[in-house]
Amino acid sequence: MANRSRQQASIRRTAQVAASGLLTTTWFLMQSLVALPPAMAQTEEDDELTYGEFLELIDSGQVDQVDIDPNRGRAEVRLKSDLEEDPPQEVILFQNDGRNPELIQRLREQDVDVEIQPEGGGNNFAWIATNTLVIMLLVFGLLLILRRTANSAGGAMSFGRSRARFQMEAKTGVQFDDVAGIEEAKEELQEVVSFLKNPEKFTAIGAKIPRGVLLVGPPGTGKTLLAKAIAGEAAVPFFSISGSEFVEMFVGVGASRVRDLFKKAKENAPCIVFIDEIDAVGRQRGTGIGGGNDEREQTLNQLLTEMDGFEGNSGVIVIAATNRVDVLDMALLRPGRFDRQVIVDLPSYKGRLEILKVHA
Repeated sequence: MANRSRQQASIRRTAQVAASGLLTTTWFLMQSLVALPPAMAQTEEDDELTYGEFLELIDSGQVDQVDIDPNRGRAEVRLKSDLEEDPPQEVILFQNDGRNPELIQRLREQDVDVEIQPEGGGNNFAWIATNTLVIMLLVFGLLLILRRTANSAGGAMSFGRSRARFQMEAKTGVQFDDVAGIEEAKEELQEVVSFLKNPEKFTAIGAKIPRGVLLVGPPGTGKTLLAKAIAGEAAVPFFSISGSEFVEMFVGVGASRVRDLFKKAKENAPCIVFIDEIDAVGRQRGTGIGGGNDEREQTLNQLLTEMDGFEGNSGVIVIAATNRVDVLDMALLRPGRFDRQVIVDLPSYKGRLEILKVHA
């Protein structure tokens, strides 16, 4: 819990720093937009007139029409020598020069057609729209950060949840007829399938089914396929997980996932819990670094307690597969836990022919 609390505090601090940086950047951006006059925000084009050239053209009588835009601080100039299809030339005016009576009088003396656009036009609207867009982006960014923070906190709290694949109706698509070459193993597991199909018939006479079945054999002999066939034949809820998925770098996460897995299994009993490659979590205790109590040993201790502890798990059959039975902890193999070992050996000549018939 202490590690989880520290991790949540670290996530909150990271989100606060990111939000603060976003606020600061947006604030400086808004200040620059506010402080920047609209006239200075425009870039100077290469083909526009200078103010001095504009005055010389007025005095020489070459100007035909001038459209002054006080909002932009610019004027569009048409010369008498320009054709109708020629675009007007632009000139940057000095501040407040669009309303300068001397400039207007100078244009009137040369019989220049002068038009002055009203102030507060479309440029101010564009400036307001830009600032509104910046504010909306700021709010959206803050909401996105808060949402990610909430998801991160929820993910930290869900570390201890089981990652087992669950099927309410085990539609694995594999039956005993699809498994060949291991007839002895199938015969030993018929009892498990019968119990899962009709548990009342066994409990009525006081019979007990093994709580755990360990499939032992070399790699590639069909242990996982046999577990799928058991689930397909029994048609009961089926939980499937790998032994390595219990182990994490955070202490206590693996034990929490074991508790969550068996809690769900008991709610859906009778059911099958299949743990593939159980040697990843079920190795002998006391062989870690310095012989200490590491995360893997805590996970194994919780698994031993769930399989045969104070609380019974009637109706939950744990099937595990491994090819390293020699490294498993002795407490995991005692009666009451994995008290039945089914050897899945290499197929014989006859078994290989049966396998060929299944695939052909």
